[in-house]
Amino acid sequence: MVKRIFYLFWGLLLFGLGIVLTIKSNLGAAPWDAFHLGLILYFPLTLGQVSQLTGILVILISYFLGIKPGWGTVANMYFIGIFIDYFMASSWLFVPTSWLAQLGMLLVGILIIGWASFFYLSAAFGAGPRDSFMVGSIEKTGWPVWKVRTVIETSVAALGYFLGGPVGIGTIIIAFTLGPSIQWAFSIMGKRAQDIEHDPLVIRSRES
Repeated sequence: MVKRIFYLFWGLLLFGLGIVLTIKSNLGAAPWDAFHLGLILYFPLTLGQVSQLTGILVILISYFLGIKPGWGTVANMYFIGIFIDYFMASSWLFVPTSWLAQLGMLLVGILIIGWASFFYLSAAFGAGPRDSFMVGSIEKTGWPVWKVRTVIETSVAALGYFLGGPVGIGTIIIAFTLGPSIQWAFSIMGKRAQDIEHDPLVIRSRES
């Protein structure tokens, strides 16, 4: 259990760092991050707080789609928002000025998110809010994963764009490389994400 908790929080910390690196690369944020950055233009909230509020809404929608949250789902929603605000305010994370440095920061961020996904998913406390929403949508529509993922990501990216969020070449790069980054991390560790059995958000009695 101690190892699982460590994996969970280490993964969430890395997730916050990876997200901020992709944002600070200034090449275009991931669809959900572009949406969050668009929202903060209209509300007196930090990026992390918008991420948390969006996460709560997505968890509720996923629940009505039949996907029960796990402890990791709630921790993902809450702590990644905190870590995002921490790293956004960190002075040691500079904003690169050259195109090569921007691309390098973006790719490092994607690589870190891949490992972050491995750690928090390996903790088996539940998938993140947005992944749960994707799974619920797949079960309700019967569509394949790629189709549901594409519809969700493109819709969120479009909303982010119209809200004024940073959608650019980096958004496209993230869309095509994030999945392979996560797969690479699992392959190195000799695991498969689909083999992980997550604990639901319930407290079991000793008799059970």
